[in-house]
Amino acid sequence: MSPTDHPDHDTLRVLIESEIEKTTRRIAEYKSMSGPVSPDDAIGRVSRMDAINNKSVTESALRQAEAKLAGLHTALGRVGQADFGRCKRCGEPIPPGRLVLRPESPYCVRCAR
Repeated sequence: MSPTDHPDHDTLRVLIESEIEKTTRRIAEYKSMSGPVSPDDAIGRVSRMDAINNKSVTESALRQAEAKLAGLHTALGRVGQADFGRCKRCGEPIPPGRLVLRPESPYCVRCAR
């Protein structure tokens, strides 16, 4: 499906369910990668600092993925409702491309800024 096509609710439901599966897998990966950095590891001071920095980046990605997952579940529950596909702030229709690429976003591009 092209992002400019007007997706129907069944297509969006399948797309959102697929994105939920991908995001759930990504969260599991991030959780496995964000374990504590043990001070007992003999990896050197600079390598340990890199490991701590990488852990912080992974934890940030984990938080973003968890927020996306929550938004996807909310969007999945709203598919089929009269207000689905309308911006929560201005009430205008959300462009089809945005619905396809960011189904978890309840805002149009203008209002999301």
